[in-house]
Amino acid sequence: MPTHPKNAAPTARDARIADNKKAAFNYHFEERHECGLVLQGWEVKALRAGKAQLTEGYVVIRDGELYLIGCLISPLRSTSSHLPADSARTRKLLMHKAEIQRLVGKVEQKGYTLVPLNLHWKNGCVKCEVALAKGKAEHDKRNTLKEREGKREVERALKQRQR
Repeated sequence: MPTHPKNAAPTARDARIADNKKAAFNYHFEERHECGLVLQGWEVKALRAGKAQLTEGYVVIRDGELYLIGCLISPLRSTSSHLPADSARTRKLLMHKAEIQRLVGKVEQKGYTLVPLNLHWKNGCVKCEVALAKGKAEHDKRNTLKEREGKREVERALKQRQR
């Protein structure tokens, strides 16, 4: 992975920092929104190094503001020792108040939740893509597994055929 000069934004090729692959398996996505993320300096450096994990993350609404909980950003070894680095701290998400109010109304409906999908770079800033999602039933998850296995079978057959 190429190193970036100081203050240079990553290229489009490495714009993705972390993906929440479990989210697509566990939820049906209704809407997607892009939010800013309030970070400390050591967290930005760790994200440039790709040290983030979203699989256990979720979004809550407190006092009309969005917060990302459960997102792990592992500190680098070179992180300053005079500030404690909490890898699992709660991080504030930035979004327009009108959008948040609209999401509050939908989240209060039965079965809806806010799920972080990915972290990515946009114009030198870290953004979090959040989805308004509804949980899948157990049979939906089984169908997802069957479809995935079917696609693998087709790919294997095509690969064998090409040889």
